[in-house]
Amino acid sequence: MTRVFLIGYMGTGKTTLGKAFSRSLNIPFIDLDWYIENRYHKTVGQIFSEHGEAYFRELERTILHEVGEFEDVVISTGGGTPCFFDNMDYMKAQGQTVFLDAAPEVLLRRLKAGKHKRPKLKDKTDEELAAFIAEAMEERLPFYRQAHYNFDSSRLESKTQLEESVNGLRKLLSL
Repeated sequence: MTRVFLIGYMGTGKTTLGKAFSRSLNIPFIDLDWYIENRYHKTVGQIFSEHGEAYFRELERTILHEVGEFEDVVISTGGGTPCFFDNMDYMKAQGQTVFLDAAPEVLLRRLKAGKHKRPKLKDKTDEELAAFIAEAMEERLPFYRQAHYNFDSSRLESKTQLEESVNGLRKLLSL
């Protein structure tokens, strides 16, 4: 039975690498945020704005415990998931946890390119975005570092890099 939880900050490639990794293992991929959005027919942003972060985090925890029971699956969590409740301990007990870590300049480049899709980022200047990333990473690193494994996800920009990363992750997890 394989159950892998990919954790890390937004822009680290949890979805990109997670999809490719699960394909290579021929097992399902679940993006926790997408799962929530499909279940509740609202975006994570809408849930946040309508009900607040506390409500969302409770919902996220409930859904994490649901998908955390699935067998033979790769699960990509939201960036904040490991930082609330007992979520990190739960994931570590349920399967293998991998902290996807990317260099700050890589995160800045990726998030800058896609910031129009992220409500928290869309109005930030480059300098504000860099400061936002640095502050969030400082807060979240103590949680992320509890993962069983740390994997550098800075190189996902081409098909070749993605394949190399998938192979590296498979080797790291002995899968």
